[in-house]
Parts: sequence; structure tokens; C-alpha cells
Amino acid sequence: MAINPFDMLKNWGKLQEEMAKLQGRLGEINVTGASGGGMVEIDMNGRMEVLAVRIDDEAMESKDILEDLVAAAISGTIDRAREAVAREMGSLVGGLGLSGTEGGLPGFPGPGFPGFNFGAGSS
Repeated sequence: MAINPFDMLKNWGKLQEEMAKLQGRLGEINVTGASGGGMVEIDMNGRMEVLAVRIDDEAMESKDILEDLVAAAISGTIDRAREAVAREMGSLVGGLGLSGTEGGLPGFPGPGFPGFNFGAGSS
């Protein structure tokens, strides 16, 4: 379904207000991704900023394995952060009543966002 530009114009003030609130909430979203059964853990916020990295001593025994574990943990954490941001975007869009934006706004996480499944379960 196409976005109705008149709906967006009608709600422009509210959209700007909600987007400003969303920017603040992105910093409050915190997710953790892990790999190697928790040997490497990464904390990230909704702005995709890495907050912490924890590496078990056992993971440092092999450089090659550590590199793979860090890459996997980063990828998993980014996926979780995208899912959390999409949930926030969904609540924003749903509250505005914009027709044609089911699942998100163009250019934001949601359906069609590369590597992202909107509504997929996460924690």
C-alpha cells in the first residue's frame, strides 16, 4: 500500500515530535549479543553504539577463534538492536495513524530493511 502524503502532512507536527522522542529512546534501548556460548558478549544501544565488550579468558587462547567469536557476537547484537529499534518505530507509526506505513517508515528499520525481519521475536 502506498503512503498517503496528505496523511503525513496532516500529522507533520506530531511526526516531528514523536521522532524527537524516538531519538532520545534509542539511547535507552540496550541489547546484548553473544557467541561461543557466552564466551564473547557485546552490549549495544539503539543508536548502534557499542557500550561494552566482554571476552572470556578461554576465548583468547586462539586468535582465529576469537576473531570469529567477536564477529558473530557483533552481528547478533546488531540484529537484536535493529529488532528493538523496529519495535519502537512500529509504536511510533501506529500511533500516528499514517496509512500505507504498516511496519515502518521508508528508510527506517522495518519490512524491506536489509537483513531485517519485522516482528521477529527477540530479547
